[in-house]
Amino acid sequence: MLNLKIAAQEIWQGFHWSFFINIQGLIICLRRFELELREGNLPQAKTELQTATKLMLASGAAMQLAGSISPELYEAQIRPSMMPPHVKSHDFSGLMSWEHSVLIKLWKQLRPYFANLPIELKAQHQEFVDAYLYLASSHRAICQKFGGEETGSLRFERSCAVEVLDAFARSRCQFINPETTSS
Repeated sequence: MLNLKIAAQEIWQGFHWSFFINIQGLIICLRRFELELREGNLPQAKTELQTATKLMLASGAAMQLAGSISPELYEAQIRPSMMPPHVKSHDFSGLMSWEHSVLIKLWKQLRPYFANLPIELKAQHQEFVDAYLYLASSHRAICQKFGGEETGSLRFERSCAVEVLDAFARSRCQFINPETTSS
């Protein structure tokens, strides 16, 4: 059982670390995207958005791989590792990471750019939005796998975890795809 515990923890942590590294790269690409867009360098802006799309897809894949453990191992080993005394907060969440904060702030900042993209970037922008939807659905599927339809998350104990994720996805999609409304 010890090897399963170590393996589950390594899988969970390792792929979350990979997820956050991809998000850090995504932040860099989106900042460069904004700079190139402001300078009118559309070919380079497109390259940055393409790279950001790939990093978003990689983040979704990392999320899926983090959740490749069994629900039993998650409940017995992983969830308790995200609660006191293993962490200081009673409502531990990825929302607490600096990467999350910076990315959401950046998406809000980019919203006017996304709303008024040149036609040359529209197709790539749609691929970027689709990559976000893949990431969001990957996160939702992992949450659902580990009981998120019946229980709350560590941070939102009294709410249905997948419903909270769905609300977050709709809200965040409005930042990166302001021309359409989420349903």
